[in-house]
Amino acid sequence: MFWGGREGYESLLNTDMGLEQDNLARFFHMAVDYAKEIGYDGQFLIEPKPKEPTNHQYDFDVATGLAFLQKYDLQEHFKFNIEANHATLASHTFEHELRVARINGMLGSVDANQGDPLLGWDTDEFPTNLYSTTLAMYEIIKNGGLGKGGLNFDAKVRRGSFELDDLFKAHIAGMDSFAVGLKVAHQLIEDKVLDHFIEDRYRSYTEGIGKEIMEGRANLKTLEQYALDLPEIKNESGRVEELRAIINQYILTAF
Repeated sequence: MFWGGREGYESLLNTDMGLEQDNLARFFHMAVDYAKEIGYDGQFLIEPKPKEPTNHQYDFDVATGLAFLQKYDLQEHFKFNIEANHATLASHTFEHELRVARINGMLGSVDANQGDPLLGWDTDEFPTNLYSTTLAMYEIIKNGGLGKGGLNFDAKVRRGSFELDDLFKAHIAGMDSFAVGLKVAHQLIEDKVLDHFIEDRYRSYTEGIGKEIMEGRANLKTLEQYALDLPEIKNESGRVEELRAIINQYILTAF
């Protein structure tokens, strides 16, 4: 796993960004070539991180890292190790980063922690947010698991938690949080709660002009005429508050 946090720069005044990224790609290709030479079949991973210690990093988030891998023809050899706290630093949610990796076939492993949204650095707290662990496990189950990866507690107790028992209780709390998340996510998927809503929300792409767009039969000319002839548009609610409440109910009934 190639840890994110050093691949970046502090100022463009003294940086050849193109050369640095080219050399980083050369290093990754060297690693791939050496793995083939020695028969290593483990999964290579990149762990995105947006800042700390450098303020401009080449693996800012999954989307940025994916563009890098695709540019340098490395996407077949690497997947992403997603850290919850790094998602926070990039102003993303944990589940967002997992989703971007999943829908691109690049989800490989997870650093199971959490960050403090009020702080701008890597706090590496043990995970206790059941809402977050539920949505994280939802993505992992939808991904069919993590292959050669897993859930790694890249976490530590707080500075004030200095007794030996604190370390054990923190690990237990983290494992329990992801266990509950797994149970709730599994039930959400079994009941197709989100699947049914999303399918209904995008139903206009299964018929009429929407289907023509999906099948590549529409163009700007036909869309212009469709818009001109369109009667009053009826908007539909996104119902995000209702969906959040439903997830809350699933979490509450998991115990």
